[in-house]
Amino acid sequence: MTSADHRPAAFFDVDDTLTRGTAIFRFLVYWYAARGRPPHEAVHARQRLKAMTMAGVSREETNRAYFRLLTGAPAVEITRLAEAWFLAEVAGGGFFHEPVLEALRAHRRDGYRVVLVSGSFPAVLLPLVEHIGAHHLLCTEPEIDPVSGLYTGRLPDRPHQPMIGDAKSAAVRELAAVHRIDLASSIAYGDHVSDAPMLALTDRAVIVGDDPHLRRLAAHHGWYRLPKAPSPLAVPLPEPNPTPPGALL
Repeated sequence: MTSADHRPAAFFDVDDTLTRGTAIFRFLVYWYAARGRPPHEAVHARQRLKAMTMAGVSREETNRAYFRLLTGAPAVEITRLAEAWFLAEVAGGGFFHEPVLEALRAHRRDGYRVVLVSGSFPAVLLPLVEHIGAHHLLCTEPEIDPVSGLYTGRLPDRPHQPMIGDAKSAAVRELAAVHRIDLASSIAYGDHVSDAPMLALTDRAVIVGDDPHLRRLAAHHGWYRLPKAPSPLAVPLPEPNPTPPGALL
């Protein structure tokens, strides 16, 4: 039961929960194509990060490794391309995991604050936030040099960076305190065991997909389950443009 001055929220992981596929990798393919880089380079970058995961490297470190790919990229260019990428995804259909999107819309109609909590970054996530009408965004925020306007390839030295695992639950607690969100009457959605700390904060939780660790936790806690997101469709790629000044060659 919420108190008179508190309200519930619905917290959503993004990749493979709200969306079909991993947005940062789909954007990587789009970005590389726009710069005229061959498709195999994006494939190789993702394979390298997957290999790190298979070797036991933490999701936090693989997330940091992804953002090193942005080193030297102009922030304005990444923002422009991310907006174009998102529009292409939506126009192509099949970007959202419909059962989760329907749940999000229902929670919003019922007066819940909608909060996206993701290891992705603002350029990719802000068009999505606007499209679905989310109230808050908690995410990884890669460093941008204030003078040059270029991504440095690093994450800032501050709490909750990257927004993975325990960082998600800590950021959710802080947001709840600031915005008077009642976690006991809230709900959270996630697809990976790294989302478990966030899921455990709310009175109700929903796991998405077949992560075996989450399924065991769901059975123990009585959490709900939604089906795994289908594989996404290929996004139409842009015609290559000259590499913008200051971009990583």
